[in-house]
Amino acid sequence: MPKILAAVVGNAPPDLLWYNPTITGQLVELEAICPLENWLATSPVRSQIIPSLFSTMEYEGHTWSVPFATNNVGIFYRPSMFKAAGISELPRTWTELRHVARQLTRDTNGDGKPDQRGMLLPLGQGEFAVFTWLPFLWSAGGELTPPGQVLTPGAIAALQFWSDLIQEGSAVLSLPERGYELDNFLRGKVGMQITGPWTLAQLQQSGVDYDVLSIPQDLRPATALGGENLFIFKTNPDRERAAFTFAEYVLSQEFQTAWALGTGYLPVNQRSQQSLDYQRFIKDHPTVEVFLKQMAVAHSRPLFPGYARVSENLGRSLEAVLLGRSSPQEALELAQQRLNLIFNLQRKSG
Repeated sequence: MPKILAAVVGNAPPDLLWYNPTITGQLVELEAICPLENWLATSPVRSQIIPSLFSTMEYEGHTWSVPFATNNVGIFYRPSMFKAAGISELPRTWTELRHVARQLTRDTNGDGKPDQRGMLLPLGQGEFAVFTWLPFLWSAGGELTPPGQVLTPGAIAALQFWSDLIQEGSAVLSLPERGYELDNFLRGKVGMQITGPWTLAQLQQSGVDYDVLSIPQDLRPATALGGENLFIFKTNPDRERAAFTFAEYVLSQEFQTAWALGTGYLPVNQRSQQSLDYQRFIKDHPTVEVFLKQMAVAHSRPLFPGYARVSENLGRSLEAVLLGRSSPQEALELAQQRLNLIFNLQRKSG
């Protein structure tokens, strides 16, 4: 980001940027990127974009990017461990997930201490931990609204749920900022882990048994949209049009099918999902279907300029609660105080 911002300020921007859509508001504030709705209105690919992805593209009445690749998070699990623990039904609610996590927590070597836990939860203040926690916030009815309201019943409930899993001993924490690593899952030390389809290649190469289930729900089903979008920077009309032509190709059925088959990302093009090649891929990799179905309930992380600050403070709250240093209420109250100070100062300086 520092390099990108320096290029913009120095009047030497790139033609295109492939990046997480959460930076949209920041780039809009800098007047660095082109609105795309007029180009998209006459483009045949607009109607082919997965509908839920428009939430990653649109901010304050304009379309600022197009999706390059997408994914979402689910819970991978070890069927053999479920069977050994006598679990025959997949959890669909938070209550059921908590119960299954307890069942999977076992002393398998007879030393009187659990050496197998139900679930791995990511520890850290970084975006990955927040990203995997947000589906629980949304499932509990919570939202993240600008300029940064985090002290809500949904956020408290979601933090409390993760805290309960840790306090009961049925979940274990990852190493700091390494919640994406699969070591404990592959070794059979945890029965479940929150992650996405980007892990499929590693799982297939490992040779262990695995499957995936949708994120269990509290008040409503939800998951978090991942992936990156393409932004077109303000340069000159010819270069901007050429950049959009490239973006159209990236959105096309041809490109998206090849990209999805080769990377494990989900196609952003509906025709790609329906293509014979991709349907054959789903047949060979049935776990992908869970992520495809979850796209209907997937939420985009906010696009407003202060999201990075919000995420940072949510991450600090998450870490404090999971390490037992604070209650969810206390952690979020402190986060809200910091955010109020940050955004009040920004308004005054603006």
